Amino acid sequence: MRTHFDPEESEEFEAARELLIRRCAAWAAEHGLPADELILSVALDARHESVDGRLGHWTPQEVRYTLLDLIPGQVTAPAQELAGAPRSLMTLLRYLADSGLRDPRGATLAELEEAVVEAAAEYPGVLMDMTRWGLAKFWAMTALEHGVDLTDGRSFARFRRDLDAGRVRYDQEALDRLVERQMTEPRPDRERAFIQLPVSMPSGSELAEAAGDSVAVRRLVSVAGWAGTEGRELTGAGNLRLRDARSLAELLGTGEQELTVRTATDMPETDLLLTWAKKARLVRVSRGRLLRVAKAAPLLRDPLALWRRAFETFFEVGRAVCAQPGWAPVSLLSEIFEEIMDDVLNSVYGMPAPMPVVRLRETVWLACSEYLWFSPDEDDLRHDAWRARVDRDLDRALAVLAELGAVELSHGVADEAFSEDLREDFEAQEGVPRPLPPEVCDRLRAALAESGPLVRLAPIGAWAMRERMLARGRDVPVVGELAGAAPAEMLGVVAQHYSEETARLEIEGWLAAHGGDLEPLLQAVRDCPFLTRASAMLNILAGALDDGPELLRRLRSDPVLGPAAVEALITAGELRPEDLTDHEQMLMLAAGLLALLELGGPEAVREQLTAAAGRDAPELAEAVLRSGHPARVAMEEFRTLVAGPMRIRHPSRPTRVSAPGSRGRPTGRGRKRKR
Repeated sequence: MRTHFDPEESEEFEAARELLIRRCAAWAAEHGLPADELILSVALDARHESVDGRLGHWTPQEVRYTLLDLIPGQVTAPAQELAGAPRSLMTLLRYLADSGLRDPRGATLAELEEAVVEAAAEYPGVLMDMTRWGLAKFWAMTALEHGVDLTDGRSFARFRRDLDAGRVRYDQEALDRLVERQMTEPRPDRERAFIQLPVSMPSGSELAEAAGDSVAVRRLVSVAGWAGTEGRELTGAGNLRLRDARSLAELLGTGEQELTVRTATDMPETDLLLTWAKKARLVRVSRGRLLRVAKAAPLLRDPLALWRRAFETFFEVGRAVCAQPGWAPVSLLSEIFEEIMDDVLNSVYGMPAPMPVVRLRETVWLACSEYLWFSPDEDDLRHDAWRARVDRDLDRALAVLAELGAVELSHGVADEAFSEDLREDFEAQEGVPRPLPPEVCDRLRAALAESGPLVRLAPIGAWAMRERMLARGRDVPVVGELAGAAPAEMLGVVAQHYSEETARLEIEGWLAAHGGDLEPLLQAVRDCPFLTRASAMLNILAGALDDGPELLRRLRSDPVLGPAAVEALITAGELRPEDLTDHEQMLMLAAGLLALLELGGPEAVREQLTAAAGRDAPELAEAVLRSGHPARVAMEEFRTLVAGPMRIRHPSRPTRVSAPGSRGRPTGRGRKRKR
């Protein structure tokens, strides 16, 4: 049972959503809680269509978005049918926590319950506020008011013709307010972001040391000190006087004090540091003088806090970073500096090897030309000049980040991994297109074979980028953050999002924080109500332990974990199918069908049974029920959704069921649900 799916995995997500709704509704009935399936579906869709896509990761902000934005604005249904949405969402959140599906990196259940209660107080008023509707909901609700069946295409088509002909009455004033609100209020950015792999983070002392060693931080402190409380007089244009600019350049060590220039702005290094200090609110301009900001004194004494301020404001000084003296082509990069440099550092984040700068240059140039509608075919000379300027500006931006200490620059031949997706046969072998146009891929492959500049995030830069991505709701796991999580939640996250190496580190850290006791983790696997998730949890746990194979052999006789352990041993080549007892063969048959029930639904299982046993399929289903497989919830679903309907359609006949394993065992692994 996965709780994260790529946007293109629509069938897999839909199957998981149906399973979650089915299980949540059954759990709610047992506990006497409301669970409207429409609301459950909307809530799961909201998480799947979010920036991070984690179905089990909820925050108070996500609760408010679902109840006070998504449902009132986009869900078309009479208000009385949506009135119970807060209670149904509360049920879903409680179910996720009870079943071990909650992502521990989100809010606690108590925090989420409080958020639901707070949003529920506002919900009735928001639900009735037509100005919060989307345009699609406005017209759909208008159609419903006129008796139109939205599921009847012909009926809705007649409504549209009547609307175009002016025969439909609607609230024009409400529509105007709705349109005005949508045009003036920004919408949250929920576009799915690139998945980041778990990384290790530096300690607090290491961060403080790196900040103290930053060349840029020391220079910014010098700028503030140089300005002082008395200040420095500025020209009428608001620039430093040339004499003062030379003095500051000498103090900062930029080497620009000897340049023959007309104004201070022709000293790009010094001007950048001055602009940066202004953006960081270390200095300010008042009555024609440059002054140190008095309130910045504590910041100037805290290298790490100042470093973080400098890093965040770096993205705001693109024009100063890309400036150069004299005439030069316009800087395309400076026009979209924050967006581009954010993408550049996101691309470098988490990379196990330094990124070749030449590859970044290609993607940055494509982004600049596409963003500004520049067609390089129009003028080759202009194209070459602008392309050279973009490359130079990117190199300059990376150099500034290196002075800050956010990145590390080096020179050498790039790791082969950066050429893998550029091969001519990549699409044929991997089934996905190459990431760049063919001519760019060919050019890059040749360039990557030679030595060139490389860049990687320094530890403090990785820390800062992670904080930046977290603030946007992205999934940026860090090794060690799950040490305090519940066993089921930790194993679930690790099984789905971690590599073998980082999973081992995370599990070792969890065990160290809990006295090395393995039993809580094993019990979490036993308690997991989802067969496929429990299997993944046991596999990742065994793979993280030095004695993992021995553990699986011991668990072979475990009354609950035995089937999963046997399956893991077979997958690892530690057991052969012929080594299994008759009972184990029957358990494996049952496990395969139960997994298919979770992944593909009841119809897929009935098809598999029919394909495997023909007219004897009902008897095979009954044999599965008699297998004694320990997955209680899955077995009950199999009884009610598969075996029961087959029993009704095909009354039992005195037909002998084949011996376990004689027909082979249908695993159902990887099969997609038919639509």
